[in-house]
Amino acid sequence: MRFPLTLAHILERAGRLFPQSEIVSRLPDRSLHRYTYADFCRRARVLGGALQHLGLKRGDRVATLMWNHHAHLEAYFAIPCAGGVLHTLNLRLHPDDIAYIANHAGDRFLIVDDVLLPLYDKFRDRTKFERVIVVPLTGSSVPAGFEDHEALVAQSVPLEAPVLDEEDPAGMCYTSGTTGRPKGVVYSHRALVLHSLASALPDVLGLGNHDAVCPVVPMFHVNAWGLPFTAVMVGAKLVFPGPNLDAVSLLDLYEREQVTLTAGVPTIWMGILQALEQEPARWKLAAGMRMVVGGAAAPEAMIRAFDRFGLRVIQGWGMTETTPVAAVNYVKRELAQVAGDEHYALRAKQGVPLPFVEVRAMTGDGEAPWDGKTMGELEVRGPWIAARYHELQEEAGKWTADDWFRTGDVVTIDAHGYIKITDRIKDLIKSGGEWISSVDLENALVGHPKVAEAAVIALPHPKWDERPLAVVVLKTGLSATADELRNYLAPKFARYWLPDDVVFVSEIPRTSTGKMMKAKLREQFKGWSETNK
Repeated sequence: MRFPLTLAHILERAGRLFPQSEIVSRLPDRSLHRYTYADFCRRARVLGGALQHLGLKRGDRVATLMWNHHAHLEAYFAIPCAGGVLHTLNLRLHPDDIAYIANHAGDRFLIVDDVLLPLYDKFRDRTKFERVIVVPLTGSSVPAGFEDHEALVAQSVPLEAPVLDEEDPAGMCYTSGTTGRPKGVVYSHRALVLHSLASALPDVLGLGNHDAVCPVVPMFHVNAWGLPFTAVMVGAKLVFPGPNLDAVSLLDLYEREQVTLTAGVPTIWMGILQALEQEPARWKLAAGMRMVVGGAAAPEAMIRAFDRFGLRVIQGWGMTETTPVAAVNYVKRELAQVAGDEHYALRAKQGVPLPFVEVRAMTGDGEAPWDGKTMGELEVRGPWIAARYHELQEEAGKWTADDWFRTGDVVTIDAHGYIKITDRIKDLIKSGGEWISSVDLENALVGHPKVAEAAVIALPHPKWDERPLAVVVLKTGLSATADELRNYLAPKFARYWLPDDVVFVSEIPRTSTGKMMKAKLREQFKGWSETNK
């Protein structure tokens, strides 16, 4: 039987099978908006019809500039089910970059939160949106010249459901642009549906109808790691944090709504961990709440710390180009008896590839053996891995002749299939002909009780080619010395791995998606020497 895999099926299934499931959103004023899947599905269909009435044609891109909340979820389904392409704009980018992305994508319409209109004003004169639809989250009147989102939904314009092909584009996201201009990745209906099915599996995220899911990872980047689609598919309760992303606000929300699964980057979890350590008895969280970590490696020390609070960190790996989840860490049956340090070293790896995702590590001599030692560039392929960038033929070299995507991550793969990222190619340190992993050093440093964050970068050296420099943020009110931290690392690494020096800073620069900007650090400290102490 030919049965196209489309988001329309997930939407219809949710409305029919889970009409009473709840969706909770924290609004900018910190109040909570509540409604059911029945409300959500009805409004999504109406919004899709309203967009068609405004002129949306099949394949048209509709941009969103929105926080994580119920109206954004409606757009997630309304736009692709009406035949359009959901294009989420990263509100943390510079206005120049947002304008470039919107123009490069050819966005026709924009849906924007009223609280983000000041941001829109910074680039509106450089874009060509035909219609701008404002979501009045604050209850204020929509300014003249804009469409009122709530007025459109109230019109009850029926959705003229197009006959969708599973290969039709459904979504679009641009990379964060750490190496040049951001690049657009298009997701088909088929890719999103298969990604949702795989994500829900027990040995991936184990997501089910009984869960209460809180995506802290932004819906404006890589579909909030697919969680909105997967949660709706299984009828889980959804809890959206809106723009309130500080640790106390999140913990209050987790407790109030008894969240069982949440997801975000390590910086979010480090803040939450510090809040829990300061007030360990304040919050009564759901026992065993799963915390999915991506965007950067979760330090082993963080995994241990959350275990002490009865909260489980799940390490994952992916990229914009992989839709994004491609690997998730769980302890396989044959490793269930592994304990102590070995257990945590295992859980700190990026995990095993999802079903239908194939991986290999490539060296200059071919594929690296799965021995957990030999490093190579990670290449992946599968049904939800991108095949090209949107209108960027010059980037075709990112794919091999046999359709493997070159990720730029340097990894080892062990005999059990666990991937461990040792670095990005551009961040790997080569000293005296030997490779040094900045990621391993960083994760060890944050295990020190005084260290909040750490970045390790390569600096030129006249004798050794490159040497590592550690850039460290200490926890509030604490002090440490370079020798203290080097001595802490000494038992864990070969002598040549130890950073030549440690620099203490108030913060580490990060991209809009939470990744450390090591290129900026290398530029900042390019002249560093002992005399700078």
